[in-house]
Amino acid sequence: MENCLFCKIVAGDIPSAKVYEDELVYLFEDIAPTAPIHYLCIPKELISKLDEIDETNSAVIAHIYEVIAKLAKDLDLKDGFRVVTNCGENAGQSVFHIHFHLLAGRPLQWPAG
Repeated sequence: MENCLFCKIVAGDIPSAKVYEDELVYLFEDIAPTAPIHYLCIPKELISKLDEIDETNSAVIAHIYEVIAKLAKDLDLKDGFRVVTNCGENAGQSVFHIHFHLLAGRPLQWPAG
C-alpha cells in the first residue's frame, strides 16, 4: 500500500531503529516510547487489522509471537513484559498495518500505562 507508514519502513523508505528482521517480520523501536523497552513488531506483508487474520496469514502472526518470545529471552525480561495490539480506531489503532507493541523495563499498570 503506497501510503502505509509501516510498509515504507519495511521497504527502507523511512528510517527506523531496527531491532530484528527476518523474511517475515520487522521489529523496530517505537519513536514515542511509553516504556524503557518499547518495540513494534510488524509482519512484512500488509495485514491491516487484527480482524483480518485468517488461515492465509495466521502463520506470520504465530511467527511474530515466536520472535517476541525469543527476544524477551535474549533481553532477559524475566520481570515481565507486555504485548499489545489494537484493532480499529475506537481501540486506539492509528496505523492500519497490524503491529504488536512489546513493552518492558518498568512496572506496567492496567488498563493505562
